[in-house]
Amino acid sequence: MLTIQGQDSGEAFCDGFSRRNFLRIGGLGLGGMALPDLLRAEAASGRRAGDKAIIMIFLPGGPPHQDMFDLKMDAPSEIRGEFTPISTNVPGIQICELFPRLAKRMDKLAIIRSIVGATGDHDAYQCMTGRPPKRNLPPGGWPSIGSVMSALQGANGESVPPFVGMAPKMGEMRWADPGRPGFLGPAHAPFQPNGGGKGDMVLNGITLDRLADRKNLLTSFDQFRRETDASGAMDGLDTFTQQAFGVLTSSKLVEAMDLENEDPRIREAYGKGLPKNVADGGPRLMEQFLMARRLVEAGVRCVTLAFSRWDWHGGNFRRGRQDMPMLDQGVSALVDDLHQRGLDKDVSVIVWGEFGRTPTINAQAGRDHWPRVSCALLAGGGMQTGQVIGATDRLGGEASDRPVHFQEVHATLYHNVGIDVKTATVEDLTGRPRYLVDREYEPIAELI
Repeated sequence: MLTIQGQDSGEAFCDGFSRRNFLRIGGLGLGGMALPDLLRAEAASGRRAGDKAIIMIFLPGGPPHQDMFDLKMDAPSEIRGEFTPISTNVPGIQICELFPRLAKRMDKLAIIRSIVGATGDHDAYQCMTGRPPKRNLPPGGWPSIGSVMSALQGANGESVPPFVGMAPKMGEMRWADPGRPGFLGPAHAPFQPNGGGKGDMVLNGITLDRLADRKNLLTSFDQFRRETDASGAMDGLDTFTQQAFGVLTSSKLVEAMDLENEDPRIREAYGKGLPKNVADGGPRLMEQFLMARRLVEAGVRCVTLAFSRWDWHGGNFRRGRQDMPMLDQGVSALVDDLHQRGLDKDVSVIVWGEFGRTPTINAQAGRDHWPRVSCALLAGGGMQTGQVIGATDRLGGEASDRPVHFQEVHATLYHNVGIDVKTATVEDLTGRPRYLVDREYEPIAELI
């Protein structure tokens, strides 16, 4: 339900309602943009692509591939590490002992051990866009996958946004990037429930009757802006404002984010997280895995989240024993949930970070940055699972077989939601059509 509360917030208009409340209705905290702008995504396409969706789980800092899904037991001790592999339910595939739940579900998962093309930059940009963050950027920058889906497929109804980013504020804000709209503009930015968006859905001191009055007042202001706008940029604003109020007065999105509505047994399967940020990284919120499922089930096309902090220059194995079992539980519960609800063909899940870690363990029992190769875990989306794609050398330092570029992964995710990267384009700020990935990259044949 839409929650309506009262709050004394000081400065007020002549009718007694605060300036702050009025601005919150008009500017619904979606990454610094107004909600009507976000809903322009609905008109970006004249068709529906079905209820396909993507959940991207970003591991800030660069997870250690050789301690998770690519253990090197034949390597020297200064490279091999402290963990041992365990068998999975797919013969011949082994993963780290700290992922026993995932091991039992390997038939529903696919591992890529040979991700290449990382630039070594400490941010989420390459995972969100597939592109390097600093080279050959068009004006405005490349849009993230969620923003592209917003532009090409629009919102799945009037009551939910197409793109939701749940990364919280972090000390290293490049890790907190939920996916930028780039040259597509703020209309395709993610709704951020952890950045003020969820709070803005609680209309402090505003009854539904007053909300209608506010709507009329906003319309008056917008009419004035439109009459003074010679460029025509205000055309069509009434349509999007109408849809914005539709979201505000609908319970669908609020209910999707309210975990109290969930079966307690399912909540227990996901586990309870730790809300405190880990150093300059993110918190370990098990609840976000569940919320991601609820959001895609409600019709959101793309959900991004960030889990913990994986920049382990020291204490790599101590931190692994803390974080890996939690990731194991959260991802396993999500995969089970999607399968049990019949969403496994429609929802693609990807778990990855911005790069890998050094083969050699340093003097602080940590591993340092290693952009030459990293790993990814995928599930759902109708993909061919129960397999490992690619391989690294004996030390885990180079891709020795089937290197897979970030853009190939993005091409695969686009394919899974019904977007053909060979033909689909989005226009940049100059009106030039841009392909979603560079022309040499295609969906991963082994997965589709």
